[in-house]
Amino acid sequence: MTGLRAAVLAALCVLAGGASAQDIMLRSRDGGIEITGDLLGFDGEFYRMMTRFGELTVDASGVLCDGVGCPSLTDFVAEMRVSGSSSIGSVLMPALLEAFAQRDGLTATRETSGADRFTYVLRDPEKDRIVGRFDFRVGSTDAGFAELLADEADVVMALREIRPEERRAAQAGGLGDLTDHNRSRVLALDALIPVVSPGNPVNSLSLSDLAAMLSGKLTNWQALGGPDAPVVLHLRGEDSGLTQSIEDRLLRPSQLTLGGEIVRHDSNAALAAAVTNDPFGLGLASASEPGNSKALYLSGSCGFHLRGQRAAIKTEDYPLTAPMFLYMPARRLPALAREFLTFTRSAPAQIVIRRAGFVDQSPEELPLSQQGDRLANAVSVADGPEGLAGLKRMVEVLSPMRRLTTSFRFEPGSVRLDAQSRSNVQQLARSLELGEYDGRRLMFVGFSDGQGPASSNLDIASKRAQAVRLAVEAAAEAADLSRIDIATEAFGEAMPMACDDTVWGRQVNRRVEVWLR
Repeated sequence: MTGLRAAVLAALCVLAGGASAQDIMLRSRDGGIEITGDLLGFDGEFYRMMTRFGELTVDASGVLCDGVGCPSLTDFVAEMRVSGSSSIGSVLMPALLEAFAQRDGLTATRETSGADRFTYVLRDPEKDRIVGRFDFRVGSTDAGFAELLADEADVVMALREIRPEERRAAQAGGLGDLTDHNRSRVLALDALIPVVSPGNPVNSLSLSDLAAMLSGKLTNWQALGGPDAPVVLHLRGEDSGLTQSIEDRLLRPSQLTLGGEIVRHDSNAALAAAVTNDPFGLGLASASEPGNSKALYLSGSCGFHLRGQRAAIKTEDYPLTAPMFLYMPARRLPALAREFLTFTRSAPAQIVIRRAGFVDQSPEELPLSQQGDRLANAVSVADGPEGLAGLKRMVEVLSPMRRLTTSFRFEPGSVRLDAQSRSNVQQLARSLELGEYDGRRLMFVGFSDGQGPASSNLDIASKRAQAVRLAVEAAAEAADLSRIDIATEAFGEAMPMACDDTVWGRQVNRRVEVWLR
């Protein structure tokens, strides 16, 4: 009864809404308080209802429910509606859900209800009853956010970060700030790989050249040492999260838009196949489905080069890394749904992610000797005695350590971590709470771009490393940090991941890495 009274008092602070059909009544067990209203949801533990006081969430254990809309407390079926990217929803999420059901001794039956809709029914064979329904609608990232805003989805599968206008609409609709750390998570990693036909003589291109080709400013292969022929762009549909991610991260910061001759494709496989058969085509293919096309490596005027390989994608060193997000509004999901979302971060789930062809989120440790491309880039841009001295100091400090594949980067022009890094904070904090790094030295290492004086860049990198350390320690509330030797270090512009001649290149270089000993 106390919880119900508190809920009523809290609701009195909310402006009363208009009259509505009152389909249930919640009554405290002593009969002292009654609330009527529309049932908005029930997760097996709490009622969510709209009343004349506003929206209330009430603990079911303290009340009795009357009315035709009252759910069954004994035969409750958990429901979760998932909408968004077909790249995530077609294979990866079903595989994870089936593995989750198997782990918990449940059966998972798939029921198809349309070209883009299906439902997984989870049943407890011992009790011979249905315990959960997970409804999927696979399409695009745009459609996922639209359905969330229309209250037709509980979870969005997204291949890009939420856009400012979507964030504002979600807040206005009472869904909370979807950029908060507990409102999104990175499920897995993909990447966009520039690909051409196997017969195309071009083997690499820079981010600047790629941006020029995508914007229609570079239209002939001859400029890159290829044939005297027009460039034909092959991209996913305009509503594809992967395509939108490139627009948001590569083109918009340089005030560019897509242009030139563009051929659109409905799937990653169709795009890769078309590029393979087009001698003048350039595509941005998913790293999980390159088909028989030829992958180009990224180069730069400063002499660096990077390939879209698994290790570079996992550490986010590859500039075209594409995180696969799950976005969740600020409302309570049923316990079974919450358990499934927790499972997606477990070790067994990471195996499922790898088998599905994507890059998983399980942390790995890489010695300095396995980072040849990065070191080669660092040597090539080291400027004068001061630059070489900084590089030497970096090698001396990091040689006895191993790099964790968890990195942190920031939003453009901001000290706020980007969406993937906010997810990484939670992941690393959980590892600290589980004691996975007890007895070890854990160092947050800051790096910067090469713009401005080296001393200022070193100072900025040091402050970023300290900020990430504090964020992780604050998130690791249950960790015994006295068991870990935590430190910060900074090397400024000593090891760039990209050239500083593009906005995106500079953004990639501003990062914090985690090293272990």
